[in-house]
Amino acid sequence: MLENRPLRVGTLLWLLAMSGVVVLTVMVLPQFMAKLPQRVPLGLPLAAALVQNGLLVAAAVWLGIALGRPLGLSAPAIEAAASGLDIVRALKPQLAPALLGGVAAGGFLLLATRLTPAALVDAGRGLEIPLLVKILYGGVTEETLMRWGLMTALLWLSWRFLQRSEGVPHRRYVWASALIASVLFGVLHLPAVMAIGVELSAPVASFVVVANSLPGLLFGYLYWRYGLEAAIGAHGLAHIVATLAPSL
Repeated sequence: MLENRPLRVGTLLWLLAMSGVVVLTVMVLPQFMAKLPQRVPLGLPLAAALVQNGLLVAAAVWLGIALGRPLGLSAPAIEAAASGLDIVRALKPQLAPALLGGVAAGGFLLLATRLTPAALVDAGRGLEIPLLVKILYGGVTEETLMRWGLMTALLWLSWRFLQRSEGVPHRRYVWASALIASVLFGVLHLPAVMAIGVELSAPVASFVVVANSLPGLLFGYLYWRYGLEAAIGAHGLAHIVATLAPSL
């Protein structure tokens, strides 16, 4: 039973992350396609997006499982589910940090919305990203890719080659890994910005990178200190706060 545990953890996490990929592909990608100057059949791009993202998620899941344990990184609730243990007990220590982190990140997103460059506001008209997509893709899929996969790999490289695999990772390596993963996450938003017809000026590019990087740094801290589910919960809650608070 113990021999199959990593496979069960990986399967559960992959399925959870793929739920975000599916809703993004079905609910948002067609809107992007509609903004392209040339109309193309939706079937092939949708299938390609599912396959490509499925492989990326699988790679991220594998990295977290293969490299995370000696670093003290984990997904306690998912691991409990894979082992038949009490999921609620594994989640309890993560709830308060996730709540506080989600409210803080949601407040930041609200502020960022007010500072959004006009070019992004104009291009975003007619593009609707449902809250479900923000929660599942933003909260689950992005955290699986950027924290469980990328941040873990970056931290492992620092721990392995700079720290010589001795002891627990130094805080400076943890923060450096979280920062690099967050900045890369921000940079990866730039192609999508260009795809909807926005000219990538310095103010626009800076806003996109910073607005996406700073919450990621907080999520990286939560992942390190409390577990992947804390980062997932905070990320999802941040979108709930940023989406629903203006209407209250």
